[in-house]
Amino acid sequence: MARYELRFRKSVSKDLDPIPKRDVQRIIEAVQALADEPRPPQSRKLSGAEKYRLRCGVYRVLYEIQDDVLVVCIVKVGHRKDVYRN
Repeated sequence: MARYELRFRKSVSKDLDPIPKRDVQRIIEAVQALADEPRPPQSRKLSGAEKYRLRCGVYRVLYEIQDDVLVVCIVKVGHRKDVYRN
């Protein structure tokens, strides 16, 4: 399988600021794994949107997959109680 390019929205760095460093490290490792497998078994497609979510403890990573250009775009990272709110 081809390796996907990872892209991050500018807001993702702000999303990571309040998260403890050990949790940020776990999130980064999970995101890096998306380059090899953008649809791992523990990910879920969100209803009503072309986005997926990945669980990292109490945090969630929301991302989009563009298969035609082999890109995974990280849209948002946050605590599970807040991440789905607009």
